[in-house]
Amino acid sequence: MSRDYEPVPGKWYEDLEEEESFRVLKVDEDAELVEIEHLDGEIEEIDLETWHEMDLEPTEEPEGWAESEEEEEEEDEDEDEEDWDEDDEDEDDEDDWDEDEEDERDEY
Repeated sequence: MSRDYEPVPGKWYEDLEEEESFRVLKVDEDAELVEIEHLDGEIEEIDLETWHEMDLEPTEEPEGWAESEEEEEEEDEDEDEEDWDEDDEDEDDEDDWDEDEEDERDEY
């Protein structure tokens, strides 16, 4: 029954038998496991043999798809790094202000 689509991380598939969409998160060739994420956020591992028995069809990312918590955490880390860079720039500005203040003192 399988159409024999290989699992590709980041791609979406529809299980025609279950009428359910999911995306592939990881493929571990050594362990012969595919990690998938369902629309409700549930993460599941299936073995490659089971994958090839499934009646799958590649599909598009569902409209309004909410990212998984893992991706949101990665984005938060990126934002934290950007905030840190901005803080460094602020400290540089403070150093400049201190120098200006010293120059004013020298004038008196």
